[in-house]
Amino acid sequence: MNENKTNINWFPGHMAKTKREVSELLPQIDLVYELIDARIPKSSKIVDIDNLIKNKPRILIMSKVDLCDLTETNKWKSHYEEQGYKVVLVNFNDNNDFKKIVTATKEISDEINEKRINKGLKPKEIRALVVGIPNVGKSTFINKMAGKKVAQVGNMPGVTKNLVWLKTNYNIVLLDTPGILWPKFDSKDLALNLASCSAINIEVLDKHEVACHILSKLSKKYPNILKERYNLDSFSNDTIEDSYEIIGKKYGCLIKGGEIDYTRVSNQIINDVRNEAIKNITFDSKE
Repeated sequence: MNENKTNINWFPGHMAKTKREVSELLPQIDLVYELIDARIPKSSKIVDIDNLIKNKPRILIMSKVDLCDLTETNKWKSHYEEQGYKVVLVNFNDNNDFKKIVTATKEISDEINEKRINKGLKPKEIRALVVGIPNVGKSTFINKMAGKKVAQVGNMPGVTKNLVWLKTNYNIVLLDTPGILWPKFDSKDLALNLASCSAINIEVLDKHEVACHILSKLSKKYPNILKERYNLDSFSNDTIEDSYEIIGKKYGCLIKGGEIDYTRVSNQIINDVRNEAIKNITFDSKE
């Protein structure tokens, strides 16, 4: 039996509804913005996205680039570019980064309208679909495009629940969609990557397992961060109790009598990633 297989299912009703509605509205769509998390550039990519958006022009936006290991993420950027994607790495807190999306958008929209003019048609307002898994920055991106807060932002999956058309400052109307995942995850590693980066509710998995997954990734890929943040030289499933004791004492995660509060330690580790105390990490390796 493959231990990396998982039976975890995470497919709320609004996700199935979103996919049906996107399919129905696709003929109206001129351009697709697909967002993925730069820390998990493989795990956060919707597995059947090509079936959903067909051959529509697309810009692949790798968000949260300020939190990733740029060397590792750039390997994925090259990989997707080799597949024909137009890829933009973005830190949404940096307006200069955001301008890269505007430039890439203008190139595509100019091509669309040039074809219309050649056919004797008037230029049109571009209609763009915004799609991605939960918590990859879709709402932040939309607010940037609109120049004001029109979409609710939250560091939790499932903030957006319905499809909404939204005006922007760039002669583009955006179709905002709830985060889409797929009915069943291919591997436990993928599911844990998603949970580690807040793309699925932590309750779907065992909280301690997610925390140990983060420590394991740090131990294998970023031992310097593991040492600096948690005073650990390494981490493995054989050393969980000892590791939790060291972390618990460092952060005061104790209960009466000085014993380690394992739940608080797990919360500390998970929140360190969620609250961006741990940066410069990319959990998906590209060989």
